[in-house]
Amino acid sequence: MHPYMSSFSKTYKVIGLMSGTSLDGLDIAFCHIKKQEDSWRFSIVNTENVAYSEDFKNKLKNTVDLSSMDLLAFHNTYGTWLGKQVTNFVNKNSITVDFISSHGHTVFHQPEIGLTYQIGSGQHIANATNLKVICDFRTNDVALGGQGAPLVPIGDRLLFNEYDFCLNLGGISNISFDLNEKRIAYDISPANMLLNLICNSINLEYDDGGKIARTGKLIEELYNTLNDLSYYKDPYPKSLGYEWFSDKIVPIIKKSDEPVENLLYTSVHHITEQIANAIKTTGKEKSSLLVTGGGAKNDFLIEILKQKLQNHTTAIVPEENVIDYKEALIFAFMGVLRDLNEINCLQSVTGAKKDSSSGIIYYPQ
Repeated sequence: MHPYMSSFSKTYKVIGLMSGTSLDGLDIAFCHIKKQEDSWRFSIVNTENVAYSEDFKNKLKNTVDLSSMDLLAFHNTYGTWLGKQVTNFVNKNSITVDFISSHGHTVFHQPEIGLTYQIGSGQHIANATNLKVICDFRTNDVALGGQGAPLVPIGDRLLFNEYDFCLNLGGISNISFDLNEKRIAYDISPANMLLNLICNSINLEYDDGGKIARTGKLIEELYNTLNDLSYYKDPYPKSLGYEWFSDKIVPIIKKSDEPVENLLYTSVHHITEQIANAIKTTGKEKSSLLVTGGGAKNDFLIEILKQKLQNHTTAIVPEENVIDYKEALIFAFMGVLRDLNEINCLQSVTGAKKDSSSGIIYYPQ
């Protein structure tokens, strides 16, 4: 039997919660997950995206600047808010749930100093919903010397193993693949975080379908400056957080007086160049690439990515609920593995001292 598999045959009915760095709202996915003949099967039964109000979005964006006391208070407030959204979702869909598996919202991620912190108190979610909650999947891996990220590769390996590569285009782009019988995964570059920053300068949330970017031209100097950032030369395991983006990328973009369409066009080419490089350096020929996350709906970005991959790799964009809710699904799955005390964090991905079964379990009081 595969070392990451169990003989357990129960169908788990789990709600996965995901709030990403692009701040486009809370993803809720009610999933059925079951082990069948040495392989895991899933179905995404009900989904919802709860958009953040402008005020709430600004609070989340600015959590990094809060005092320690205010941050801890907001950690609890946000947990109660998450619980309220889940309660509404459960009542609306009339579903019976085994437990909630929550990613939380990342405020700090600096694994090089042993720090990662996601807000959204598990105890407050449990008390607000009267359901068991599994959350805080990153801390243990960081305590074991790992990056605490990316976490989705265990789901890529066990739920999406028909693809050679799994690419997620969220606030940050990350990739996952098997190499020499080990799962490798890491953050490649900023993605929607960069594109949305540029769009925000003209009071747009995002560039719908990449329509604005498509009208732009390449800014050669900016393109080279972005591609020359030292992170791209670092070996994996490696991961990115908002602090890195704020420190390295934001000043470069802010000092440019180029039109928005040119900034977007150049950024799309930068993002896709880094993704294509990441794939080509593996040496895998004629491979398949599953593309999910909000960036999968950016038609222009996907078009440029396909051009850069040429005949080397086929990019596949799946049905919409997998694009939108794959991460929420995988956090639901990570909760199942944690509930079974099975491995859900891979040493080969994060660089930790060992594989682990991570996540803290809270019971309603």
